[in-house]
Amino acid sequence: MNYNFNLHNFINDKVTEREESLFHEDLESNKATLQEALTGKSLLVIGGAGTIGSSFIKASLPFLPGKIVVVDHNENALAELIRDLRSNPDYQLPNDLRTYPIDFGSIIFEELLKNEGKFNIVANFAAHKHVRSEKDIYSIKAMLQNNVFNSLNLLNLLAKNPPDHFFAVSTDKAANPVNVMGASKKLMEQIILAFQNTFKVSTARFANVAFSNGSLPDAYLKRIAMGQPLTSPKDIRRYFISPTESGQLCLLACILSKSGNIFFPKLDMNKELKTFTSIAEDLLAHLGYEADYSDSEKEAKEKSKNLNHALKKYPVYFFESNTSGEKSFEEFYTEEENYALDKHKTLGVISTNNEMDLEQTNTEIAKLKLQLNEAKLSKEKIISILSSYVSSFQHIEKGRNLDQSM
Repeated sequence: MNYNFNLHNFINDKVTEREESLFHEDLESNKATLQEALTGKSLLVIGGAGTIGSSFIKASLPFLPGKIVVVDHNENALAELIRDLRSNPDYQLPNDLRTYPIDFGSIIFEELLKNEGKFNIVANFAAHKHVRSEKDIYSIKAMLQNNVFNSLNLLNLLAKNPPDHFFAVSTDKAANPVNVMGASKKLMEQIILAFQNTFKVSTARFANVAFSNGSLPDAYLKRIAMGQPLTSPKDIRRYFISPTESGQLCLLACILSKSGNIFFPKLDMNKELKTFTSIAEDLLAHLGYEADYSDSEKEAKEKSKNLNHALKKYPVYFFESNTSGEKSFEEFYTEEENYALDKHKTLGVISTNNEMDLEQTNTEIAKLKLQLNEAKLSKEKIISILSSYVSSFQHIEKGRNLDQSM
């Protein structure tokens, strides 16, 4: 099967259904503010080789930053990022552009931060982002180490030499979280807000980024390349933005915010929620194929063994969601939060007050870390502990995780 096509155009036509960026108006009306904040300035982008981090870097380039330092533990992704940036004739890159394959929770990162001195802008995209990472206690602990403990350590380091702007990416799943990933990001938000009177901090809750690394739509391309079936829950609806829009959202949230703001895209629930099944069907149709529906994983795999491309039928298995931590719809804010929809054309903003001061935050997170180091912890016990720190956390447990499905 030839699946080499213009993914950017497919996303615009069939997923976001927008020819122009959702954030075009806010980018245009705030061009002077963005220019002042970015031109000639230094950027540290952590987790910058992923889909959103790299899109943030690309969104900043038209404003001519003077220095960009990218940190990411994924060596291969860093190599591809540099190849992409240096191969694109439309990008004007700063003379000082460096990448480091470093974990931002490491001693080496602390050394780098100390030696580099002040950055004007620090943006953190390093995160465990998958609901599937709550499958066992080791995966959960790794998620909390990355999303919570490393985030607090980073902010404490930056407090010694504060940037003009600090931004960290959150998730829609932090609003009324039902999975550990969402709870970890909600706790990360609380940590960030504790610093809002120390230096300028902001974050953003996201829609799904279409075909981002590791996402289900991205997996469709890989399955097709291998001649494997496409599978998807048919009752899960999500908002989608493009990779380009994801970088623009983060840039606007970083620069336009007041300290402690949480941003989110203004999307219409009645028009813009999509199912993963519709994306799979549209993708196959775009490639000239018809979905061949199966009643089980076994049936879909059997069909893939005898896949005949000449028939233009491709095996799919769509099912009712049956895994833990899955919310059937997306929401970006709760009615208890102080949100505003009229400050920007395309962005909603939640204004916050820090519930804990820095000393209390460091004490509480140190306490959480000790609790997680107790022997013989179960997943259920960890969820119970997290619920005492995140009052809105209502975990959905179905006794089955995403790694147990195709």
